Amino acid sequence: MRDAQSDAATLQRSCRREVSLSNTHGRHGVTRSATPRPLAGLLVIAAMLFGVGSTIARAENWPNWRGPNRDGVSSETDLPTTWSASEGVLWKTPLPGPAGATPVIWGDRIFLTSAAENDLALLCLDNGGNILWQKSVASGNQDVRGDEGNSAAPSPCTDGEHVWAFMATGDWACFDFAGNEVWRFNLQDRYGKFNIQFGMTPTPILDGDRLYFHCMYTGAAYVLAIDKLTGAEVWKVDRPSDARAECEHSYASPTIYRDGERAMLISHGADYVVGHSLDDGSEIFRCGGLNPPGDYNPTLRFVASPVTSEGIIVVPSAKNGPVLGISPTASGDITAGGMARVWEREHNTPDVPSPLVHDGLVYLCRENGGLICLDAATGEEIYYQPTHRERHRASPVYGDGKVYLTARDGRVTVVRAGRAFEILAENDITPPDGPPVSISASPAVSAGRIYLRTFDSLIAIGAK
Repeated sequence: MRDAQSDAATLQRSCRREVSLSNTHGRHGVTRSATPRPLAGLLVIAAMLFGVGSTIARAENWPNWRGPNRDGVSSETDLPTTWSASEGVLWKTPLPGPAGATPVIWGDRIFLTSAAENDLALLCLDNGGNILWQKSVASGNQDVRGDEGNSAAPSPCTDGEHVWAFMATGDWACFDFAGNEVWRFNLQDRYGKFNIQFGMTPTPILDGDRLYFHCMYTGAAYVLAIDKLTGAEVWKVDRPSDARAECEHSYASPTIYRDGERAMLISHGADYVVGHSLDDGSEIFRCGGLNPPGDYNPTLRFVASPVTSEGIIVVPSAKNGPVLGISPTASGDITAGGMARVWEREHNTPDVPSPLVHDGLVYLCRENGGLICLDAATGEEIYYQPTHRERHRASPVYGDGKVYLTARDGRVTVVRAGRAFEILAENDITPPDGPPVSISASPAVSAGRIYLRTFDSLIAIGAK
């Protein structure tokens, strides 16, 4: 089955390249046409293999840090519920060094960033756990907060043809699936030196033909869109704020809200959440109150990122601060309140794990493992229950009717999704006689598997 799946994925890419060639123009306006008969043959063979390897037909790619819709939600079924260090592990591949970056997956290719001593690298693996290539993106790794992170913390992203990697040094690079470099540049060389305490660790997001990113640090704050195939600037806008001290620094990642009528980029940091036009970066709305001026905390930097779902933008803050539910119809400055601020929870925000929204419910995983479930429409608390009492840095993931919570010691608590709290399993991948496991990366889901990236290894969990 694995060979059939691999062949089907390869043929899928070949067919995509043939279709692309048959519908594009050369540099001088000469149409390059694919030969119809071989293309038809490829499609027939691919269809036959897809019938045999039906898992590929159902498989969902995981192209961004938080999955296909940037919200931590997978539509796959038949995902594993229980496993251990010896049961349910398909393979375990040692990595050249640690990082908290989540792997991204497209077909039979897996990409992740890693610190390899002083080198900051992008790795490509196949779905059998074999490292196919490793490319240097930058040098000069810096560990931060002890064992909390390093300069390879941002996750890569992919569109099935190319993969993009950003490092906390400001180095940004694009490669094709064969590992050939397409472009690279350094954000600090282009726009000025960073001045941020724990490194520029937001993850860029890919949407259509653009990559979006935000930088917030002492002395500068801006939001940026670049062309994914050239690295050229599409637009750049300043992001003003009255934040001060450490609050000027944001480690959260941007996201996108999109429904049938609206689309906007959401940037989060420096005491505000802001909605931007995808066309030119102009502000659509801005909302403060996440660090109330009357009780201002000069160390309240944002790490957890907002998440969007149909009709709602869920916005965390930090350090037990508020959580907001904002309507995507918001416009102007809504800090003072109004209809666009749908609900507010005054405390219990997750400090590092980002929220999860699925089927009308908001899940907030606190750093101590406490799981809060809210009604997405009203913010009403449905339950607040303890899970594994260990630091949680990874963001929760939904799949197959379950919510997966990943702790720093490698234990994954599986909770039944819904209004009734129920722990289905607690899975520990630390070998009984082995060294302790450390994880800060969020899980990735694809083709019936759950991928866990520890500081030492990439682990594939699923049915044999």
